[in-house]
Amino acid sequence: MVTSDIDQFIEECNTWREALRSQREEFSRMKNDLQNVAPNITSKDALKAVEHYENQFNIQLVNIHDLKQAVKGHVKQYSLQPAGEDDIVPALSSEREQLAKDFKTLQHTLLELKADFRNFLVHYT
Repeated sequence: MVTSDIDQFIEECNTWREALRSQREEFSRMKNDLQNVAPNITSKDALKAVEHYENQFNIQLVNIHDLKQAVKGHVKQYSLQPAGEDDIVPALSSEREQLAKDFKTLQHTLLELKADFRNFLVHYT
């Protein structure tokens, strides 16, 4: 692969990191929304749902952070490649593919959780 491919991979990784930053901000807002609505909820089932969402938000915020750090480390590995080498080390290519898969999986999980939480809020706000 040529340098432009490396630059393209780095750009893709930076796009993932920006998307993860945006997701982190959105999930932090949703966590605040949950804290604002929780005091008004009295139903036992709804309180269980509040606890579930609180746990899920915490878990997903950790997942977002961990993936963002993994992507950041991956970008750093590209910069450590010897200058003038046209080929990306196969391990880096394999790691990039796994990160792409992890990113897509996390995005899918986050979208499902957001939609579920929005439905919850409609019923309890």
